[in-house]
Amino acid sequence: MGRGKLRIYLGAAPGVGKTYAMLAEAHRRVERGTDCAVAFVEHHGRPRTEVLLHGLETVPRRTIDYRGTSFTEMDVDAVLARRPAVALVDELAHTNVPGSRNPKRWQDVEELLAAGIDVVSTVNIQHLESLGDVVESITGVRQQETVPDEVVRRADQIELVDMSPQALRRRMAHGNVYKPDKVDAALSNYFRPGNLTALRELALLWTADRVDEYLRQYRGEHNIRSTWQARERIVVGLTGGPEGRTLIRRATRLAEKGAGGEVLAVYISRSDGLTSASPKELAVQRTLVEDLGGTFHHVVGDDIPDALLDFARGVNATQIVLGSSRRRSWQYVLGPGVGQTVARESGPDLDVHIVTHGEVAKGRGLPVARGARLGRARIIGGWLVGVAAPVLLSLALTHTDADLGLANDMLLFLALTVASALLGGFLPALASAAVGSLLLNWFFTPPIHRITVADPMNIVAIAVFFGVAMAVASVVDLAARRTHQAARLRAESEVLSYLAGSVLRGETSLDALLERVRETFSMESVALLERAGGTEPWTHAATVGPHPARRPEDADVDMPVGDHLALALSGRVLPAEDRRVLGAFAAQAAVVLDRQRLVGEAEEARKLAEGNKIRTSLLAAVSHDLRTPLAGIKASVSSLRSDDVEWSEEDRAELLEGIEAGADRLDHLVGNLLDMSRLQTGTVTPLIRAVDLDEVVPMALGGVPDGSAEADVPETLPMVQVDKGLLERAVANIVENAVKYSPDGVPVAVAASALGDRVELRVVDRGPGVPDESKDGIFEPFQRFGDAPRGSGVGLGLAVARGFVEAMGGTISAEDTPGGGLTMVLTLRAALGGAPPPADLPAHAVT
Repeated sequence: MGRGKLRIYLGAAPGVGKTYAMLAEAHRRVERGTDCAVAFVEHHGRPRTEVLLHGLETVPRRTIDYRGTSFTEMDVDAVLARRPAVALVDELAHTNVPGSRNPKRWQDVEELLAAGIDVVSTVNIQHLESLGDVVESITGVRQQETVPDEVVRRADQIELVDMSPQALRRRMAHGNVYKPDKVDAALSNYFRPGNLTALRELALLWTADRVDEYLRQYRGEHNIRSTWQARERIVVGLTGGPEGRTLIRRATRLAEKGAGGEVLAVYISRSDGLTSASPKELAVQRTLVEDLGGTFHHVVGDDIPDALLDFARGVNATQIVLGSSRRRSWQYVLGPGVGQTVARESGPDLDVHIVTHGEVAKGRGLPVARGARLGRARIIGGWLVGVAAPVLLSLALTHTDADLGLANDMLLFLALTVASALLGGFLPALASAAVGSLLLNWFFTPPIHRITVADPMNIVAIAVFFGVAMAVASVVDLAARRTHQAARLRAESEVLSYLAGSVLRGETSLDALLERVRETFSMESVALLERAGGTEPWTHAATVGPHPARRPEDADVDMPVGDHLALALSGRVLPAEDRRVLGAFAAQAAVVLDRQRLVGEAEEARKLAEGNKIRTSLLAAVSHDLRTPLAGIKASVSSLRSDDVEWSEEDRAELLEGIEAGADRLDHLVGNLLDMSRLQTGTVTPLIRAVDLDEVVPMALGGVPDGSAEADVPETLPMVQVDKGLLERAVANIVENAVKYSPDGVPVAVAASALGDRVELRVVDRGPGVPDESKDGIFEPFQRFGDAPRGSGVGLGLAVARGFVEAMGGTISAEDTPGGGLTMVLTLRAALGGAPPPADLPAHAVT
């Protein structure tokens, strides 16, 4: 008896149609003659789902009594006894009632699979164990019912049931998911558009990863080594030259032709000193590829074609884009070039595109900064040519009948000496001259096979040969050294010129500068360290790369800048000649750090100036609004004091009521002005403590007319960490603003709910609403929306409310009210150890 097969319908959220899809699949199988039975399916009162249960055999459930209440769970024994070919089991992550056969439903499913029964089940992405923290950070709800990822990964088939957030919210609003009395709470909390979009992305990405995993498994089982172009990954080989921008744009156009195309730009630098590209140009190309949606990679490798191909195969690339060579025609004598080598060795799996550009055949210039070191391969080659080649030449000349003469023999040996100098430098050339002189003496000057020389003229010839060979070797070696020194100076001058230009341009990005240091010297990480005094510990002012050094002595290379600043590089030891350029980078890093701090101080000064400007604008803007209540108060008082008019009691009461209303309005205006002034000057210091919302909200509603606002704040809500006085002022301003725009006879709704470690207070009005582009602007000072009448305020209420809420660590935002109007959402931190959420709403969404 084999193991049964598991098929899972995966959804992003409750209500997307997983159970519906599972039951529809069961009907299709029944029509084909498959024995299907419903082991456990919960329709949650959804009519369309309940209809699909008709016509399917249902295995009776098991009833379990727990704490005086009866619950029904899947009867595993009954399903095993019935033994259908396919069992339908809903809600794979469900936790069984204590007293059940297994603690979790997925364990029940494992028993059915072990018995050879195929199972079709459902699960939501938020119930996967590995995504618990991610889902909680998105929705604010910690999922208590989870299923191990490995259980879902082992499924034989995983089918994603997808639905857009807008469509799902419409289903919710139509009552197809939850009962009508739960719809508003669900739409306002768990089923927000942002939450649903993030959960949908998680589901799509998780499913895509499983598809890649199945594909890799299939390729491994069938020993498939070639690249399958299911997804275009295009690698762009960059040299740091100006043609790189053309190549990046060309690769992006190629990627856009296929769905899901990905562009990876890679620059390969050698491991023996400064890199051969302009840091400025590389920075521009990095920015370009990232702006176009690609990624930039820096790889170190001495053999550029091999490194490029290894990188491309490592990322499972399908195409490589390279530029036509900038070398001149005569330079092809030195080798075929990177493009031809990559095209020849790429194999049938990688397509190589050679793109023409405006720099073709214009020359690459001198090699940049490889230093005087020739590399191990060239030195070995120089010694072989200088020592072994003269021996082989002697054997060749002595075993042939050709008699070239001593002069021609000397020229041949001299050519080998020059070749050894070109390859390995002066020491191999010196050895070559010595070995050549001995061989000429032994084989070609009488007496043969003796060290002595009979003819004095031959002694002169051998001496001249040795001298000429040494002179030529010295000149060749000196020219090679001068060439390398010139290349290094050119590279250093380019870097220094760029640093000077960055100073003139006022660039202040310290991270970008350290990244240039890391790329220029091919390092793993770079850190700028600073300390306050000679005995204080070092701290990181800025770092790039993994595992930066914490102290200068821990780094491979350190460059002090003054007494309290140092640049620390990790990755390899730099030669002494590179430290001059590193010193320039270190000095520039110190300048940039000082500039950043000066910018911060200037920003503080700007804020102070802006505060003064706000206060000046405030006095100018409120002149009318302050005078209006004052004028009313003065008119009423003057009327009461007039001796010419005999006022009745009703008239006196009306005038006194007007005075009181004007004084209250004036007090409110002055209070907002003072609050805004405190916010602008940064003098608001909240006293945070645990407070119950049901104590604050009624006090905040005291300033609006009776019946104009209705509060729904459950007593079971967690306490919130706020300043009670600031929260009261903020809620009062929000409610007063909502009442001002709400239609007559339609009260403003003030409701609170708990979401994980947060508590939300929602103020809902049915007014004209606010367009999306204006939602942020309504929180700015002196802003009035629409046709608000003069005298209704100075436009500071919402600005003050936002300032107070953010000072307490909360947030405030505006949303559209379903059916018309505006909803202000005030999010606050819940106090630790607060009361649990209401019992009538589940702590987490259910399917």
